[in-house]
Amino acid sequence: MTKFAKFQAGAIGAALVLLAADPAGAQEQGQLRLAKQFGISYLPLTVMEEKKLIEKHTQAAGLANVKVEWSQLASGAPMNDALLSGNLDIAAGGVGPLMTIWARTKGNINVKAAASINSMPLYLNTINPNVKSIKDFTDKDRIALPAVKVSIQAVTLQMAAEKVFGVGKHDTLDRLTVSMSHPDGMSAMMSGRTEVTGHFSSAPFMYQQLEDSRVKRVLSSYEVLGGTSTFNVVWTSAKFHDQNPRLYKAFLAALEESMTIINGNKKAAAELYIATERSKSPLPFIEKILNDPENVFTTTPQNVMKYAEFMHRIGSIKEKPESWKDLFFPEIHAKSGS
Repeated sequence: MTKFAKFQAGAIGAALVLLAADPAGAQEQGQLRLAKQFGISYLPLTVMEEKKLIEKHTQAAGLANVKVEWSQLASGAPMNDALLSGNLDIAAGGVGPLMTIWARTKGNINVKAAASINSMPLYLNTINPNVKSIKDFTDKDRIALPAVKVSIQAVTLQMAAEKVFGVGKHDTLDRLTVSMSHPDGMSAMMSGRTEVTGHFSSAPFMYQQLEDSRVKRVLSSYEVLGGTSTFNVVWTSAKFHDQNPRLYKAFLAALEESMTIINGNKKAAAELYIATERSKSPLPFIEKILNDPENVFTTTPQNVMKYAEFMHRIGSIKEKPESWKDLFFPEIHAKSGS
């Protein structure tokens, strides 16, 4: 081999080593598959989709022709199934499903959250006039929520049950819960013709229910958590995060821009929600939800550690994060999360 050939071979070998060591130099994937769920809490993702913000920021990052695919799932459990099976890149859902998959994959594929997408309360409403608090539910009642035991509503109900029934009795009401999508759960309760007398949901469903004089609120997640808390987050695998640095950062930039758009013009955001969701709710009603100070669209995690500590203590997750930063990728660690 000539000196030039040896030099060329060595240069190629060195380049390959550098490429392997630097994910930014690797070929990033040409598609991004995301999923969201039902409800106005996913408005940041709807804004991203409708205004093609991911396409905007991937192009700005020098990633041409990235194919963005959106889907809609009923709860966090199928989100996690799709992510683990390789059919989804970025999932969205409540803090409960995030905790479950974070603990389950710690030390292997290492799923973590990218950011929060809101802090919003969750209401448990009932149509049963005999129910004044959760201790009044009986075996004749059923409480609809997105996913039994693992949804954020299910975890919040367990936290509330422990406060009412005592330590070790967090699962007292689990036998009354049934898995239903928000639209189905609302229809079942409001019909008055099924055993579903309670619905633990989110905006706008819980607010729509309270417009009916038959319905009353039993509890709010903010009461259970003792303050403002994150409802929804977006999460992905370490593999996607590490192998697609520009695509990942473009996604975060698009998410931050969607927050700016929503917070900058609530009326326009309400109009977009009504149009895309084909909602029959009047504009002032949706605008009122968005202007409610309880509902905050932010990428900063709030009170997620209270969920983590509870779920670890009762054995729902085997791993316990030391801080909220263990649950999130480093790009948002500078935020004042909790």
